[in-house]
Formats: sequence, C-alpha cells, structure tokens
Amino acid sequence: MADDQFLPKLPVIDFSMENLKSGTSSWFSKCNNVKSAFEEYGCFVAVYDKVSLELHNSMFGTLEGLFDLPKDTKIRNTYDKPYFGYVREEPSKIVPESMGIDDATTLEGTQYFSNLMWPSGNHHFSETVLSYSRHVSELEQMVKRMVFQSYGVEKYYDSHMESTNYLLRLIKYIEPETNEKKLGCQIHTDKSFITILHENEVNGLEIGTKDGQWIRFGPSPSSFVVIAGDALLAWSNGRIHSPNHRVVMQGTKARYSIGVFSFHRGTIQIPEELVDDKHPLQFKPFDHFGLTNYFYYGYESGKTDLAVEAYCGV
Repeated sequence: MADDQFLPKLPVIDFSMENLKSGTSSWFSKCNNVKSAFEEYGCFVAVYDKVSLELHNSMFGTLEGLFDLPKDTKIRNTYDKPYFGYVREEPSKIVPESMGIDDATTLEGTQYFSNLMWPSGNHHFSETVLSYSRHVSELEQMVKRMVFQSYGVEKYYDSHMESTNYLLRLIKYIEPETNEKKLGCQIHTDKSFITILHENEVNGLEIGTKDGQWIRFGPSPSSFVVIAGDALLAWSNGRIHSPNHRVVMQGTKARYSIGVFSFHRGTIQIPEELVDDKHPLQFKPFDHFGLTNYFYYGYESGKTDLAVEAYCGV
C-alpha cells in the first residue's frame, strides 16, 4: 500500500460560514470547488458545523444501545426497497451490520422506526435522529443546489427536490480484535444521488482514485464525506465521477458510521443542457429505485464496471 504522504488528499470545502448564501462571491467560489471535486474525485470532505458536537455525541451514543438489541427485534426493520432495512449476512464479517430509516427527515419516518425497535417508545432516539437527519439533509441540499447552478441547470432544482427521498443508514463494523487489517466493507459505488457519511473516531473509510490508489479519511466531529452516487453520475451525463470506496478495519474498537443517502422518487432525466458535441448522451432517462432494484436482483457484475451503465446506458 502506498505511503500516505505520496497520496493525493481529498478536497476539503468549508460550509460552516454564516454568510454562505446563494448569489454571493463565496457561494460561487464554493460552487466551482464542489464541481471540480465531484468531477475529479467524486467526493470531498465538507466542514459543517450545523451538527453540533452535542448532537454528534448524542447520535453516536444511541447506536451502541440500538445494535445491542436482540436480533429478533432488529430484523423488524424491513422496507420494500432493497438496502433500506436491516442487513447482516452472517457468518460473513465483510458485510457490516446496518439498519435503515426511510424518510428520516420526517417525524413519521423516525417514529415508525423507533416504535419498531422500542414498542414502549423512545422519544430521545426519535428526536435525536430527526434533528440529525434534517441538519445533514440541509448540507445535501446546499451541495445539490451548487451542482445544479454550476452546470447552469438550476431551473430543475426545485422539481428535483420535491421528489427527493432521504434514507438514514446506521452502520456498525465489528472490531477485528487484531492489528492486522481486515476488509470491513467490500469495494463499491453508491446507487444514491448523493451520500453523506459521518464517522465515529475509528478510522476505516478509504476512497478510490481514478488511477486506482486509495485515500484514507481521518474522521472528526465536524467532517462529513460527501460522495457522488451512480445516479448523479448518470444525471450529469458522465461528467461527475462516482468513486469506489471501502472500509478497512484495524484494532480493537467497533466502528460506527452514519450515512444520509438521497434518492429520487420517479424518473431522472438527463438535462438537455448537459448534452453537446463533446458530451454525447450517455444515459437514458431512468427510474432511480428501478436502478437499486436492478443492482440488487439482476445485475451481473462482470457485464460492466457500473450497474448504472448496464441499467440505462445508451
């Protein structure tokens, strides 16, 4: 593995400025930074202080008790959509244990999940998750608006947001109990539009570069990794990169991760403004949840590098 000092670093973009408003010079500057980061790396580190240290600690503090619940309780977490519910493929340790909360930015979504796990109620959990999800979704919306603006297609932003669905995934990686490195999550790209990952203090996330190197991410409470999913790659007509990433575990501590994934209800159209002589149309209009279903049920991994190309490539 290459020495870290010779590896490129993920771009870091500060979203914590109080005066960061659309139309300002700082806004346009960050629009360009977001666009460049997505095109070159498919991701960046967002410094974002709307999630306070208290909320960060409260959110991660709830996870240990959640994952300590009996398996018979956790498997109640089911949804019709693939990857949205409870996942644990025993005895394999490569797939982490995880649970999902659909419509996590709504009180109904968080309470539905909370009532499944704690039939007698857990108001603190619902309140914490709802606050966290809403704050992180505000970052996702800011990033998405910057993307739409930087490509000159902001007129589509409002209608896109009206069809946006947020999934919150809560993830536990079992401690390897050894200093030998162990793969905690297989190499993959996300099927979301945008993913925002937040970690506890245990390192593990690695982002793949276009030339096959791996960049390690060192987490902090105010740092969020913003990743372009395959749906955003297709929407951008191939301009934006959807990066491979993985988790490599080492040491004696469990690793907890929280992911906010944005999805689009219905059909995603590639803006006609993003199709020209230099960028001929690469993807047909596609159903976003149809893409996740295709990847889960029918995708042949050897067919093409990306499931989205096999699903809706021209």
